[in-house]
Amino acid sequence: MKILGIQVLKGPNIWSTRRKKLIQMRLDLEDLEQRPTNKIEGFRERIEKLMPSLFTHRCSPGYEGGFFERVEEGTWMGHVIEHIALELQSLAGMETGFGRTRETKTPGTYNVVFNYIEETVGVYAAEASVRIAEAIISGDEYDIENDIMTMKKMRERERFGPSTASIVDEAVARKIPFIRLNRSSLVQLGYGVNQVRFRATMTDKTSSIAVDIAGNKDETKRILQEQAIPVAKGMTISSDEDLEIALTQIGFPLVFKPLNGNHGKGATINVKTREEAIEAFAYAQKYSHRVILERFITGHDFRILVIDNRMVAAAQRVPANVVGDGSNSIQKLIDIENSDPRRGYGHENVLTEITVDRDTLDLLDKKGYTLETVPPKSEIVYLKSTANLSTGGTSIDVTDMVHPQNVFMCERIARVIGLDICGIDIMAKNLTELLTENGGVVLEVNAAPGFRMHLAPSEGLPRNVAAPVIDMLYPPGKSARIPIIAVTGTNGKTTTTRLIAHIVKNNGFRVGFTTSDGVYIQNSMLLKGDTTGPISAEFVLKDPTVEFAVLETARGGILRSGLGFGLCDIAVITNIQEDHLGISDIHTLEDLARVKQVVVNSVKNDGWAILNADNKHCVKIGKDVHCNVAYFTMDEKNPVVKEHCRKGGIAAVYENGFVTIKKGDWKIRIEKVTHIPITFNGTVGFMTQNVLAASLATFVWGFKIEDIRLSLETFIPSAAQTPGRMNIFELKECKIMVDFAHNPDGLRGIKDFLSTLDIKRSTGIISGTGDRRDEDLREIGRISAEMFDNVIICQEKYLRGRDRDEIVKLIIEGLKEVKPEIDIQIINKGKDAFNHAVKHIIPGSFVTIIGDSVSNAVELVQDYQDKEIGI
Repeated sequence: MKILGIQVLKGPNIWSTRRKKLIQMRLDLEDLEQRPTNKIEGFRERIEKLMPSLFTHRCSPGYEGGFFERVEEGTWMGHVIEHIALELQSLAGMETGFGRTRETKTPGTYNVVFNYIEETVGVYAAEASVRIAEAIISGDEYDIENDIMTMKKMRERERFGPSTASIVDEAVARKIPFIRLNRSSLVQLGYGVNQVRFRATMTDKTSSIAVDIAGNKDETKRILQEQAIPVAKGMTISSDEDLEIALTQIGFPLVFKPLNGNHGKGATINVKTREEAIEAFAYAQKYSHRVILERFITGHDFRILVIDNRMVAAAQRVPANVVGDGSNSIQKLIDIENSDPRRGYGHENVLTEITVDRDTLDLLDKKGYTLETVPPKSEIVYLKSTANLSTGGTSIDVTDMVHPQNVFMCERIARVIGLDICGIDIMAKNLTELLTENGGVVLEVNAAPGFRMHLAPSEGLPRNVAAPVIDMLYPPGKSARIPIIAVTGTNGKTTTTRLIAHIVKNNGFRVGFTTSDGVYIQNSMLLKGDTTGPISAEFVLKDPTVEFAVLETARGGILRSGLGFGLCDIAVITNIQEDHLGISDIHTLEDLARVKQVVVNSVKNDGWAILNADNKHCVKIGKDVHCNVAYFTMDEKNPVVKEHCRKGGIAAVYENGFVTIKKGDWKIRIEKVTHIPITFNGTVGFMTQNVLAASLATFVWGFKIEDIRLSLETFIPSAAQTPGRMNIFELKECKIMVDFAHNPDGLRGIKDFLSTLDIKRSTGIISGTGDRRDEDLREIGRISAEMFDNVIICQEKYLRGRDRDEIVKLIIEGLKEVKPEIDIQIINKGKDAFNHAVKHIIPGSFVTIIGDSVSNAVELVQDYQDKEIGI
């Protein structure tokens, strides 16, 4: 077997709109195509022995053991690998279950598709599943536990921590989109101007001053004391002299902790002698030069969580410990405790495995114990000086037991310090009594408190503490989204996108839009190039100034990694024509339509699909949608539109020279096409189609007819507003047009336009693209022969794996098939091709530069134009 490629899909895709996170592995079975599992001796027994948990896979039979039945009957190795990849992730603590395996048009080559939780783990699972299958086939031993541990470690490096994950999960449950902004815990919720950011449990509402105060334990203690809040007696020290003074003034027992510490690092509790104090002071200074020394308060360790000035949870924290049984050593008791299925590696389970460190050994030493000591039955042996869950501690929910006055005090503390999300550590006998009565004290106030102890306590009710965070960030009435109009199709995408963006801008919105020539925020190009994929879409959605997004969405990005957004308000499909066929398993127009339909499938239930009624593939898509549909057509009598409007539907039609909206039987005329510059006085049919699509999309969004009309009248075809789209330059003796047409249908549109002009000689500078089919390249030649008197083939780039001469040969075959005597020049340097064309200009001629035949063609023509007028 051979892995031909692995793609990571991150958004709605051709396999699933709902399951956004998929691995797509292209796998060549080679000789195994002729050897299904029932023809591999012992395969069933070996796979069942290595991965017995595959028994739970139901597969097509629909019951447990179904997959093994399929293996016994005989199934292909791609299907087996799909199941291995899914089960591997589950064994590593990441439950997955969706998979598909489909043969491509190439015999023996399959797309193996399965979902993942963490991207790097998903890729590893794909590669490991092939290794495992090969080992099972050959009967070799395989260490699957090594893969599982490797994947667990990868997961811990990649995954969100429990607190971040809980907030993201709550946002997703409320259909609030999120974008991970780094490899750690910085997350954006919402899009554009409606975004908010958070990191772990700090939000963009968290006061930096409050964080500074909470981070300085001495300052926090002083402020709380001034506000009559009980705190532990203590002082801050930084030298041996300070330590001697503190021992005299405070006395034993003591607690030492770094001034700027967290997670209990550097802390030592219940220090009872001067020698222990010297050692604890030195240990704390490893983390902070200044050390807090406090009177050790007996009682239980509690954590109160206050969000948006309201107490939402309280937990009693218990340090990691074991209970003696009179027969096992402390080390053995730790091993037994770690075998609890609730404990796991890192954050994978409710509890974390207990590790032995300096703190553990110090605590044991104070009791005169070692790891080999056998403690008496029922004795609790504490292994950590702090109760952090990350060091193996446990938590007990006590939210409903907190005295109302203690609730008030904690909510007041959050306001005093100024934290929107605040963790308050309290030492007390209990929280059912007032702290002022039972001697309890506030130990610390924490910014960015962990949620894990409240989300999954060892005992008591779990608390959804992420919900009040989302309530705070997105109170009722505040939207997390911005409007998104996504535009796809074969031809006309960029012009339609630009026209929609122009209409939206004219209605007062700050627009971000993506096109095949760049990303624009309002009127500024921020990124140059073909920016029609998910990364470019995300660029716009990350921008905090954008109020409305218009996203050109091309085939390549959808196939490569899915859409860059989960939902859109409106999807436009301009048309579906022959282009890019034979690439990425897209061989027919039906295949291409399936790709384009992904965009329509991402529309909200109450959103709109804007479809071309003159294109049968668009019409077919319109019959299989979950949202509202509106059609546009160049023929008012189009039967699809007539039936659609008869039922009260909405459409845009070209009728009697007008761009018109039809609502049922009513007509609302927008403007004559002769008054719309982009249609070139109504002579360019495909531009009129773009106008219909853009007008209809903005109409169903809710813009007024008069505003749409004004925008259409002010959208001027030019290198500034429509770069590379029918840009016509008038020179002294000729005209030159630059157009990005790059497929047969686009060329036919140019041909129709040229046929309306009075041209003495028509010259074309053309090229092909190497990854197109032979027939597509010949067709470019045929159409070019029909529209030009002479042709310059400039195959400077876009070879894409082909030999330049082969591309040129195929184009020439098409040219000569239609016009055997046509004048053909081959000049493979763009600037030289352009100079040759203008050098041989005759008065009244028209030069058309097609596609990307000449790099920076618009700039070349503009420079030539400037020289003519002496600039």
